[in-house]
Amino acid sequence: MKINPKYLPLLIGATLATGIWIGGNLNFPDQNHFFAKNNTKNKLNKLLDFIDNEYVDAVNTDSIVNLTVDTILAKLDPHSVYIPPSEQAEVAESMKGDFVGIGISFYMYKDSVTVIKPIENGPSAKAGILSGDRILYAGKTKLFGRKLPNDSLFTTLKGEVDSEIELLVYRKSAHKKFKIKVKRAVIPIKSVDAALLLNPTTGYIKINRFAETTYQEFLTGLNRLKKQGAKSLVIDLRDNGGGYMEEAIAIADELLPNKQLIVFTKNKKGSIEKTFATEKGSFETGKVFVLLNENSASASEILAGAIQDNDRGIILGRRSFGKGLVQREMDFDDGSAVRLTIARYYTPTGRSIQKPYSKGNENYFKESDSRFATGEMYSKDSIKVIDSLRFKTKKGKIVYGGGGIVPDIFVPLEVEKGTESSAYLLQSGVVGHCIFELLDKNRSDFNGLTLEQLKTKMNASDRYFTAFKKYVSQNGLDLNLDKNKALVKTELTAELARQLLGEDYFYQIILKEDTMVKAVLKQ
Repeated sequence: MKINPKYLPLLIGATLATGIWIGGNLNFPDQNHFFAKNNTKNKLNKLLDFIDNEYVDAVNTDSIVNLTVDTILAKLDPHSVYIPPSEQAEVAESMKGDFVGIGISFYMYKDSVTVIKPIENGPSAKAGILSGDRILYAGKTKLFGRKLPNDSLFTTLKGEVDSEIELLVYRKSAHKKFKIKVKRAVIPIKSVDAALLLNPTTGYIKINRFAETTYQEFLTGLNRLKKQGAKSLVIDLRDNGGGYMEEAIAIADELLPNKQLIVFTKNKKGSIEKTFATEKGSFETGKVFVLLNENSASASEILAGAIQDNDRGIILGRRSFGKGLVQREMDFDDGSAVRLTIARYYTPTGRSIQKPYSKGNENYFKESDSRFATGEMYSKDSIKVIDSLRFKTKKGKIVYGGGGIVPDIFVPLEVEKGTESSAYLLQSGVVGHCIFELLDKNRSDFNGLTLEQLKTKMNASDRYFTAFKKYVSQNGLDLNLDKNKALVKTELTAELARQLLGEDYFYQIILKEDTMVKAVLKQ
């Protein structure tokens, strides 16, 4: 393989100005001087040619180029990254907001592709696929007994819109196998997990990332909540690592009055671009609360910063991650891409919330872990702020730059989720797997139950709590869950509601015990 030279200047950081200079100076006087300055760039080309043509062993030069690109980008900042072709399609699909497939939520249970829940009104649901079904074959491709990775399964089940795939299904509840044809369709990937009322006048919207469809999903949920009587709004950005800043800006525009500054960016040349709210905002007067934690980053921080700096609402939770860099994605012909940092963004008061990254990428991404040791996860007084990065909002509130959004109302981790070990266990996915396996053994016990009946059944005894403790122990975890029995039972009930009834029912249960939400409702 020979590398196309036109990509190498980009990979090693040459600027566009060089190309403009060449094109605008056809009669430049000293060609040798110019090419001497580019010897380093030409050297990389020649080296790859030497390896291709002369090296004694066969070498995949693609892997060498990828390694070179990774090494170069690692010298820049933690968020300038190379995305190989094998990952780029999946990343792009996630941010696009939909894909073409058969519409099921599944996981590998033992050796089989097992349906957790078909998506409501999706292709599989319309074809008759049920929760608990095992998909044995997709066309002629055997899916069971092979321990196939998820990306391989996704590829098998995806296809063109309206294309048909024949599935061989085993239905455990009926002890039978049957073939069924499913016509693939566009399946939405939701970035808004829930939009519901916490009480008659307080709406709640949970955003898991900022994708192409996030603003429209948010607006749909907001309009529905307003019709239901919402006068105040809680926006939950916990564990939201960001995405498209344009989507966060569009949401901020719905909340801020006309001409208020949302965010501004500054590039290496010092060029500043400011973005202001317009007249179109549909929720400019009701109370606004934003929930953050240490995993809220990037676009989440843009939205939270705009609300905080404009004195538009209250930020609750813990200090956010601290990413104030803007990336642009640039594609290569082979399907790969480079995501390059092109600017810094600043909140309306002028603060950068980018935390330092001079000690290397590993330290940078593990900085959140150090907050346990410093006590920051448990006490607002332990948050280190830099007095020289002190800013004031229009109403005189003090805010700080230099590493994340510091909340107005602090909610410590131990209060929010009980002990740390229980918190991380309940967030790990193990609850979902345990509940599925309990359902798989006794699905008929829960068929047709309403939410209230389901909650009554789960709380009538410790049967399911005991089953979960056994499940955790069998999976090699030695945890004392008895201290957090009420919390665990709530999580189990919520997950059961999710798998049987849908996502909104999960949040209806879980939010009643959520300390950050309780703090909002006290305001």
